[in-house]
Amino acid sequence: MPGTTWDTGRTMLDFFRRSMKSKIGAGIALAFLALIALAFASGDISGSGAFGGVAGGDRVASIGDGKIDTSTLSQAATSELERIKEQNPRMSMKALLAGTGLDRILDGLIDRTALGEFGKAHGLIASDRLIDSEITQMPGFKGPDGNFSQDAFRQVIAQQGISEALVREDLAQGLIARQVLVPAAFGASMPASIAQRYAGLLRDRRTGAIAVLPATAFVPAKEPTDAELAAWYGANTEKFIRPERRVIRYASFGADSLKLAASPTEAEIAARYTQNKAQYAALETRSLTQVIVPTEAAAKAVTAEVAGGTSLEAAASAKGLAAAKLATLDKAALSGQSTKAVADAVFAAGKGAVAAPAKSALGWHVVRVDAITARPARSLDQARAELVAALSAEMRRTALSDMLTGIEDGFDDGGNLTEAAKKLGLTLQLTLAITADGQVYEKPGQMAPPALAKVIETAFAMEREGEPQIAEVEAGKTFVIFDVTGIESSAAAPLKDIRADVKGMYLLDKGDAAAKLAAGQVLAAMRKGATLQAALTALNRPVPPPQPVTMGREDLARMQQQGGQVPPPLALLFSMAKGTAKMLAAPGQRGWFIVSLSQIAEGSAAANDPMVAATRRELAASTGREYAEALRRAIRTEVGVERNAAAIKAVRNQLTGTGN
Repeated sequence: MPGTTWDTGRTMLDFFRRSMKSKIGAGIALAFLALIALAFASGDISGSGAFGGVAGGDRVASIGDGKIDTSTLSQAATSELERIKEQNPRMSMKALLAGTGLDRILDGLIDRTALGEFGKAHGLIASDRLIDSEITQMPGFKGPDGNFSQDAFRQVIAQQGISEALVREDLAQGLIARQVLVPAAFGASMPASIAQRYAGLLRDRRTGAIAVLPATAFVPAKEPTDAELAAWYGANTEKFIRPERRVIRYASFGADSLKLAASPTEAEIAARYTQNKAQYAALETRSLTQVIVPTEAAAKAVTAEVAGGTSLEAAASAKGLAAAKLATLDKAALSGQSTKAVADAVFAAGKGAVAAPAKSALGWHVVRVDAITARPARSLDQARAELVAALSAEMRRTALSDMLTGIEDGFDDGGNLTEAAKKLGLTLQLTLAITADGQVYEKPGQMAPPALAKVIETAFAMEREGEPQIAEVEAGKTFVIFDVTGIESSAAAPLKDIRADVKGMYLLDKGDAAAKLAAGQVLAAMRKGATLQAALTALNRPVPPPQPVTMGREDLARMQQQGGQVPPPLALLFSMAKGTAKMLAAPGQRGWFIVSLSQIAEGSAAANDPMVAATRRELAASTGREYAEALRRAIRTEVGVERNAAAIKAVRNQLTGTGN
């Protein structure tokens, strides 16, 4: 059962590990972790003993000896809203808590607390060493060497404003939940006969028809009055929530455009030349081929054969040895690899010659000089251009770092964006109003300037206007200074500003309601024996003719496997009885479907059909989840759960801004 506490307990630790693979992910995961951990605190987190002065006490639920206080539920709802707004910027707290939204959030907190209380009562614990193991495996807590860093751990949780105790307590509760629920699901199975029957159902084929009654075909002809529009708008305000939007003032610049001091003095050039004198000294390197033999006699024999016209490779091969190519080496490097005697002999030989045999700890070396490269020494004047270029680049980097640090320090000390732009010789620009996902408000497809892609998240995290920041766009190359000059909070638009949109939605809503009544009339006519086409014709409305459908369950499975979504009318077709008709709302109040099923061709599967085995595995997994869900409900009953309706209502009112 997706969405149950079983799924939460089973995947919690995996969620943390996945989320903490980036700095941003680590922050989100730790914030979520802190939120859930609050549900297990024994006292009122706010320390006030009450929730903002509202009635109902300081707890929304008591679970055994544990409790969930009002501040925890409030924070849980706020966190859930922020999570959803990352995908849907128009979401509001009122819409989130509509219906059973707050109850769903509270249920999750209750389940976690109940599992913790149950585990405590039955001696299930998560040892400190086990918790340590979980913490050390989280990538977000690793240092530069790839290993767990206590400093990194403390820094991350400090940034999130939570304590180590809360982190450890939440991990302990998750581990206990896993100990309780995983065994309940483990080893669940399904009889082969039942799996065979289910596999046969997957080969069912159904024949019927689907008709659509679009809301546009039923919109009222009469224009709505201002009073009607105002009343409807007041009851449907959440449909017109505008996302939060901000105007960003900015200026981007490149390091190359800045006038940075980068002219080294003669003394600095001379000092760098002296510091790296070996780099400019004369150097001779040689490419070599080498054979190592155990005795001096063998070395002399190989040398004699080469002198007689045999190649070094052939002479070595005849003795069961192999000649090895050496990387290009100077004398010091060769001496370090072998001995000074070997290096002296090799660098005394000419190109193409075989050096006199010399000994090292490995044996006797017979070495052929394949190539000689000589690099002449360079004087200070000869190396000047290279030295100036290197020193100038270093000076520019240092000057750039100092300048950026100075700008940032100036902002921290109260400096403003205009002063910084003037100092840098930049012209400030203003964006249009943009939303948190980087889109220009009310201009579909238009995005914020690319230079701001990496700073939009920061801009939307600013609490006030006029707080300048500096950010790096491309490492070491381009930068942007920016602040926020206009902040428009997420809220419903005034009716006068969107009257045309409200009118359109009003008419569509009325049309949808009329289409629903018409769909009911069609079903009533069909129950009296009329065909679907005849019932539609009797409506005397411009609706499309019904579309015949013949499909099998395997067709639906292929649609899902290919990433497609099964249309709701088709899904309904496969959940109906033969000879029946049903009505179904179209998404977005766009009208109603009539689904009629006339024939069912039953499928079958042999006992050895591969589909039977696959179905059996899937049913076993579902059965395991059902067992875990049943255990979760039983744990709730055993531990005992009491809800404080007054406190829950108080939290809802405060979050939505309703009530006293």
